[in-house]
Amino acid sequence: WRRSLYPKGPQKWRQVILFILCVCMCQSGAETLRYSLPEEMERDSFVANIAKDLGVPLSQLAARKARVVSEGNEQLFRLNQNTGVLTAKESLDREEICPQSDTCTLVFKIFFENPLQLIRGEVEVRDINDNSPVFPEKEMVLKILETASPGSRFPLESAQDKDMGINGLQNYSLGPNPHFSLSQGTGKNGVKYVELVLQRQLDREEQGELSLLLTATDGGSPPRSGTAQVRIVVVDANDNVPVFERETYEVRLAENSPLEQLVVRVAAADPDEGSNGEVNYAFAQASERSRQLFQLNQTTGEIRVAGKLDFEEAKSHTMVVKATDGGGLSAHCKVQVEVLDVNDNAPEIALTSLSASIPEDAPPRTVVALFSVRDRDSGDNGRTECSIDGDLPFSLTPTFDNYYELRTNAALDRERTAEYNITITATDWGRKRLSSQESIFVQISDVNDNPPEFTQEIYTMSVTENNSPMLRIGSMKATDADAGINARVNYALVRQEGKEQPEVSVNAENGDVYILRPLDYEKVEEYNVTLRARDEGSPALSTSKTLLVRLLDVNDNAPTFTQAIYTMVMSENDCCSPTPCSSFGSR
Repeated sequence: WRRSLYPKGPQKWRQVILFILCVCMCQSGAETLRYSLPEEMERDSFVANIAKDLGVPLSQLAARKARVVSEGNEQLFRLNQNTGVLTAKESLDREEICPQSDTCTLVFKIFFENPLQLIRGEVEVRDINDNSPVFPEKEMVLKILETASPGSRFPLESAQDKDMGINGLQNYSLGPNPHFSLSQGTGKNGVKYVELVLQRQLDREEQGELSLLLTATDGGSPPRSGTAQVRIVVVDANDNVPVFERETYEVRLAENSPLEQLVVRVAAADPDEGSNGEVNYAFAQASERSRQLFQLNQTTGEIRVAGKLDFEEAKSHTMVVKATDGGGLSAHCKVQVEVLDVNDNAPEIALTSLSASIPEDAPPRTVVALFSVRDRDSGDNGRTECSIDGDLPFSLTPTFDNYYELRTNAALDRERTAEYNITITATDWGRKRLSSQESIFVQISDVNDNPPEFTQEIYTMSVTENNSPMLRIGSMKATDADAGINARVNYALVRQEGKEQPEVSVNAENGDVYILRPLDYEKVEEYNVTLRARDEGSPALSTSKTLLVRLLDVNDNAPTFTQAIYTMVMSENDCCSPTPCSSFGSR
């Protein structure tokens, strides 16, 4: 008996235990499925076997309407309910999906209906070495005074590599030459920089120009590289080098700063006269995105906003500005711009599941809908709260990861309100609070909770005797406040055991009352019957009313004597009237 109740074999036991643990963990929101796959895989590439990892039988995936929901508007994954396999819908490009992040993690949710259940999952998109380092310019030109002393340093444009980690830019190398070596380092923002270091003094009269090959190499296997030519122009003696007021300019700038707003003005002084004292400014090191967002005036050194800043895209920008005088001497300074977050993103409401119709006898706290709220701002600007507009029998319950459940909080009555248009408002906590709304339309389905009601308490109808068969004498009407089949009413005559069945019939569909056969007033003057109205709900509800049928007499009977012959005996003395007795006796 016990063997028949429990699964056989350790593998079956293991599946049962895993399934129970999975259900418990998913219900508590504690479990997160984690997977990893390299970028640039073909579309429909295998990610994971969700059914196997959760220990859920394949039959339950379809039965519980399991599906995968990705964060954001784009659905990146597909779940096959027949096999339980999660696949990537498209080839994933890490550089396109996570351009500003060292790691690239895509979040999805496995959603089960009936009952509702949500499981969080993460897929790490691993970088592959599919991008080579690229220099902004194929040729860099440096003008260096011939009197520059050994040990002088000259920053070079950094190469850009869209790959991350070991696949990103790792090393620079310089072609063999007698004058320069390379110095490499990493800035606060993690960007590798490179500088030329003068090892042997230059002599313009001996060699006016030098051409060096600069190579940037990543750490992939096999490694990829990019090159640029560094052309050194040896400049005749110029006594003074431009000097910046500061080595580093630090600026804090709100992300909603308008175009043309002044960010900072860098200034370098050169005491030389004429063209040797005229300083021009240019970016020596800046990412492509920074060059799109900031504009440098080469004459004044003013840096102004040239594009729309976005704190959610990049929280800081570091640029190196070069000041060059007319004699070719240059100096460098750093400009570090910290972008400040402002509340410029309204909360986003994403509906995950909705029960379009719920029965009116649904108990309180029945889940109607599941949705999430996301705000791309940070701090209080990204903190949100949700509310429902109006006095409605619904409430919001926060779950986890900014998910909310819309539940009933009172008894429903379809006969009073058959549908609800629920407006959900999500508001952030920023100083200038932003909000968004989402409308959910919920219909209340009927339950057979109202019996038919007759329009009269007692029905009285009359019919003249000797009527024709199947004569309609009236109609009974009952209404039902329910809807659909629950409001469909059938009529019937209530048969009473032990009593003669009356000559009355009722139409089951419309309540018309008929007399089956001719009636005789002299036999029965009235009929008292009970009629019942019943709906077609399950279980059916009914109501009964009394019908009084009165017969009307017609002159269908001639007078009749009680005897055929009447005999009377009289004496002569009894005859005292003036009328002859013989006449009286003849009557």
